Amino acid sequence: MRQTILSLLTATLCAAPALAPARADVPEAISKDILPGYAGFTRATGALAQAAEADCTPEALKAPWNATFDAWLEVAHLRFGPVEEKGRALAIAFWPDPKAIGARQLEGMLTKADPDLLDPAGMAQISVAARGLFGLERLIYDPAFTEGAYACDLRRALSADLAEMAQSVETGWTGGYADLLLNAGAEGNTQFLTVAEARQALFTQLISGLEFNADQRLGRPLGSFDKPRPERAEALNSGRSLQNVTLSLLALRNYARALAQGMGDIPNTEAAFARAIASAEALNDPVFAGVSEPGSRLKVEILQQNIRLAHDAALAEIGAVLGVTAGFNAADGD
Repeated sequence: MRQTILSLLTATLCAAPALAPARADVPEAISKDILPGYAGFTRATGALAQAAEADCTPEALKAPWNATFDAWLEVAHLRFGPVEEKGRALAIAFWPDPKAIGARQLEGMLTKADPDLLDPAGMAQISVAARGLFGLERLIYDPAFTEGAYACDLRRALSADLAEMAQSVETGWTGGYADLLLNAGAEGNTQFLTVAEARQALFTQLISGLEFNADQRLGRPLGSFDKPRPERAEALNSGRSLQNVTLSLLALRNYARALAQGMGDIPNTEAAFARAIASAEALNDPVFAGVSEPGSRLKVEILQQNIRLAHDAALAEIGAVLGVTAGFNAADGD
């Protein structure tokens, strides 16, 4: 099925000149960014599940878990389509979790040690806050959750659950959802009634992804000047808060380029992304601990401002070449 879709994309991109300029953005985004991104996430989660079966100790799983999180950030901004079905996006990465629901759920699971929760049917019944990348982060990095045979069993079960979700999302895209976007406006397509709707759906993911980085990944630990909240940083236990921002920005830049391919130049967006990525790469503060100190805090605020400038540039420039504006995204209001 995947080969059929890729063949369709290739044919679309190589079609007559009358079609290519008007439709290049949607096929490019799907073929060069979305499908490869989800395929990479499936591979990474599969490797994590295999590693957990072979050795479920925390130390053995750190490298494959980090590789899986890296792969997730390639597609984490995509909050529509198959990833939203059955609450998969939240089950893959439930953050922010301001009420620490995931920690409480995992604590209860470790206390009860219920073997029925370890099979796929049991996994599907537990809270999304205890599943996915952040459930595994606690079980791998937090000493309060790492000890005991049941913790090891949970690492295996959660890794297999994550791999199943990743495969389901990829299959959803290659098994029909990509076709809906590629054939927007076709008879019987009730999901995307026009090409503009398909473009808007894709464009919204870019804008919302930038907003999430500025408002959540940076905004939460920044808190306020009088009350900084470094303990609210994402992936604090594993020490990859800044890494997540950097990788997300790199992924969003690639996605922006794919969206704009064949539609026109985006020099302002390119320059804004370059500044944001450079400021992230220059920041020596892995978990944003420096937000409590004025000098270090300023550097995080500059990064946040640069991300917002990239957001504004993309909104104006890419929105103009696509002829759309950003719409509602499933992550809005998180």
